[in-house]
Amino acid sequence: MRILISNDDGILAPGLKALERIARTLSKDVWVVAPETEQSAASHSLTLHRPLSLRRISTRRWAVNGTPTDSVYLALHKVMAGMRPDLVLSGVNRGGNIGEDVTYSGTIAAAMEATLLGVPSIALSQVYEDGGRIRWKTAEQWGVKTVRALLKQGWPKNVLINVNFPDLPAAQVRGIRASRQGEHEVGDAYEERIDPRGRTYYWIGQDEVGEVHGARGTDLRSVDDGYVAITPLHLDLTHRPSLKTLSKVFP
Repeated sequence: MRILISNDDGILAPGLKALERIARTLSKDVWVVAPETEQSAASHSLTLHRPLSLRRISTRRWAVNGTPTDSVYLALHKVMAGMRPDLVLSGVNRGGNIGEDVTYSGTIAAAMEATLLGVPSIALSQVYEDGGRIRWKTAEQWGVKTVRALLKQGWPKNVLINVNFPDLPAAQVRGIRASRQGEHEVGDAYEERIDPRGRTYYWIGQDEVGEVHGARGTDLRSVDDGYVAITPLHLDLTHRPSLKTLSKVFP
């Protein structure tokens, strides 16, 4: 099995190293194509208005001066042309991608791009508290179990799998739970500042948002309960009940 790995935290991120160790338990044929620098919250964006470059770091290891989507796109069309991967793994992200996070996440986007291009894909993220330690060992140990179980089960085309590991030591994780996408209370944090030339600028940040508390069956609840949350995400964003209603008005 040939595996491509990417991320949104950048080519030097510790989570990418953890993911590479996960991948190497599954295959000896592992390729890395990832952004040169951190691209968190890049979402599913392609770079269209400037040229991109590929930097070869070593055998089967490349950096792209672009987004996670750019990285997967160039990996499949250029770096691995004629050597299509059987699986794409994205992550391990520093922080969870649960609830509405999935719409902003570059980690999810890398898996989404691979799924659009016809390659089965899994995004993996390690939940942690701001200022706390990041439990990469939890992601590694449970990542191997989770990916193996998913590959054994399989999943449909046009679906990617979103995996979130709880902020617990590996031995305290209670298991793996299939979960639907949950819902946060959306924050409104930003900072307004003045630069040395007197011009106003802004930092958009993350405040402490509440959660529409882990409704049963959600990724939020599963992680809170100490489980690895696995969530199938469908590329077709159509809301079918609304489509059915609207079709009666606009046949």
